[in-house]
Amino acid sequence: MKIAPMLARIAIATLAMTSFAYAATPEELIRPIQEQWAEIKYKAPEKQQEEGYNKLAQQARKLAEQNPGVAEVLIWEGIVLSSEAGAKGGLGALGLAKEARAKLEEAMKLNDKALAGSAYTSLATLYAKVPGWPLGFGDKERAEEYFKKSLAINPNGIDPNFFYGEYLIDRSRAGEAKPYLEAALKAPARPGRELADSGRRQEVQALLAKLNKETK
Repeated sequence: MKIAPMLARIAIATLAMTSFAYAATPEELIRPIQEQWAEIKYKAPEKQQEEGYNKLAQQARKLAEQNPGVAEVLIWEGIVLSSEAGAKGGLGALGLAKEARAKLEEAMKLNDKALAGSAYTSLATLYAKVPGWPLGFGDKERAEEYFKKSLAINPNGIDPNFFYGEYLIDRSRAGEAKPYLEAALKAPARPGRELADSGRRQEVQALLAKLNKETK
């Protein structure tokens, strides 16, 4: 048996197996970020959340650098930055919000339907909550447009229904909000997102209880 050809075949097979082993799917890439985000959002004390999101944003940025052009990774970098902005609050959070918007817009250019249209949901929420001109880029009309696009892609999803319902309440349109909040409660479970689903449902229930109390 000739050794050189055999070694060459082994080397090629090993390389192929190595490539296969490290060809993680986008969902696998973002899973650790999603899990840590949920831990910070729903378990960490409020005073510790800004620091937690900041550290997670660094991890998400590194992941995006290592996996360029992956919409799902960019979406989650944007979500973490947006969460950090929310935890920071005030005008000092505007820079983070702008950075989050840039990541989400970049993801949309790659694939606006990635993660069931999550970029639209997250961008809509940013446009709804960030102050408008001259302080920030907030835009209620654009928020409405993006919420509707996210719901067109993922009509039964817990996040688009919850955030649109919350937006409608903030816009003094409580009568329109209830069906979306009820749809959020009925949303199918997301595999591997048990903590996030549980925490979000509690938020939905709290908002519904408040809405029902105010409309009695």
